[in-house]
Amino acid sequence: MIIPTIAYYGQSDGENSLSGGEKRDSMYAPIQSVKVFERVAAQIEKRILDGELRIGDRLPTERALAEQFHVSRTAVREAMKILAQKGLVDMRPGRGTIVVDGAREAMENSIGLLMKMKSGEVGSSDDLVEVRAILETEIAALAAARATEIEIAAMREAIRVMDESLDDADAFITADNSFHEALAQATQNALILTLLNSIVHLLSEQRKQIFEVDGGPQRGQMHHRRILECVIRRDPASARAAMGAHLLQVREDVSAGAG
Repeated sequence: MIIPTIAYYGQSDGENSLSGGEKRDSMYAPIQSVKVFERVAAQIEKRILDGELRIGDRLPTERALAEQFHVSRTAVREAMKILAQKGLVDMRPGRGTIVVDGAREAMENSIGLLMKMKSGEVGSSDDLVEVRAILETEIAALAAARATEIEIAAMREAIRVMDESLDDADAFITADNSFHEALAQATQNALILTLLNSIVHLLSEQRKQIFEVDGGPQRGQMHHRRILECVIRRDPASARAAMGAHLLQVREDVSAGAG
């Protein structure tokens, strides 16, 4: 699909100037000029969000876009970098620039990177447990109200795999992640799943530490079963309490592992 000719948001030389007799008014903040490449990116982004450009569509070449926008190829190149960072396009050598559905992954990566930068040493910090307490107790409650048989089956399978992997840290942690992901999916809220996935790498690191604590995996399994039972009974209040108890166990095991 080729982008039709796109109007360029030009700005006259005198747009921000004052006429000879006018005085500056301190009530107004200075106008910040928008860079040309940001305007190019904004126009293409709008066409993607409006559905005029769809997943899989190939954008015109850098030269063609520069001609359509009446801007330099450098401006187009910078605009493509912005769109790629947002997960809206994928720039592939030899294939051109393709519209992709990567916004969610880009957001997850950005949030995850931010938390890694701010969290410091995950194993010795209570920050991640506090975040989980805020998110996952309500996730459990919503899951108890909204879970389908598909998510319940996924949680059962994750618990089964964890039971068989008490001596295999990697397999156990992968299944542990799957259990909590299925719980988040059971809320039927895509944003919740995105938020949880954004910290999954931090969660994996925390779970590795807990796995090394004597009895840690077994205690976790006890709580997983209680949470699942509450979801199956469609009991949001009990599910919330069960997750709270699980996270208290997590906090204690993290502290023991750091000691």
